[in-house]
Amino acid sequence: MSATAPGWSNGARLALSLVVNVEEGAEQNIRDGDRGPDPVDELGIVIKKPVRNFGNESNYEYGIREGGPRVLDLLAKYRMRGTFTAAAAALERAPALARRIVAEGHEVCAHGFRWQAQLGMGVDVEREFIAAAVRSIEKSCGRRPMGWLSRYLHTGHTRQLLAEAGFLYHMDDYSRDEPWVDRSVAPHMLVLPYALDSNDMKLWSSPALTPAAWFEYAKDSFDWLYAEAARRERLMMSLGVHLRIIGRPGRIGAYESFLRYAASMRDVWIATRQEIAASSDCANLKST
Repeated sequence: MSATAPGWSNGARLALSLVVNVEEGAEQNIRDGDRGPDPVDELGIVIKKPVRNFGNESNYEYGIREGGPRVLDLLAKYRMRGTFTAAAAALERAPALARRIVAEGHEVCAHGFRWQAQLGMGVDVEREFIAAAVRSIEKSCGRRPMGWLSRYLHTGHTRQLLAEAGFLYHMDDYSRDEPWVDRSVAPHMLVLPYALDSNDMKLWSSPALTPAAWFEYAKDSFDWLYAEAARRERLMMSLGVHLRIIGRPGRIGAYESFLRYAASMRDVWIATRQEIAASSDCANLKST
């Protein structure tokens, strides 16, 4: 397949990026000097007072103890490698998980130092926040992260700071289904768009999808992009999950159903985001 033909130059029709968020242990907590517990309470009880929410903390811990191994087991079963978007502090507190992620060939992408929004940070504070995440992940995983995903709210300086810090790609974008280059920063930054509509957050946010409905939505997304890829270049699909959400016994089967379906399709490049970013297709984007 030529570089100008639909699909990818390696012969793939569609690139599939499996993203696994690791946030557990990095969330807001007065234990770590924060003003209160994290406002994202998946037990449905939001506490606004400066006290520890032990129930919600244990729900996050479930992601490390139970959800993480289940997700990793499935990726190993189907011989797929994903991109683990990890808050650095979460990996510091779960060194065994960090070691397994790296040992099994997955990519670790930075999801902040703590799992907190960058909005409101001054330039110098945000620069150090990024640098701290790089240092921590390099220590936990033996290599520095090359990609970045914020906790949704980032600043107008984020992408420039990432470019200066030597990142290969940025994920905080939902504008399209293909990689693109932001030439407003120097050096130019490759953007690998992410997706929220197919994210497993839809399994717990109200109104929530059932696991079966979530699988059907993910499959429908895949099928549409796969068909469209016959006439478009460099199409990619992102499927994001969280250890504490998809890793529950009643949900993990829906994830396996999607992995099994993707594995059955021809000409699908299931790749880490770093592999996609380093491909000749994206290198050509940078030079055009």
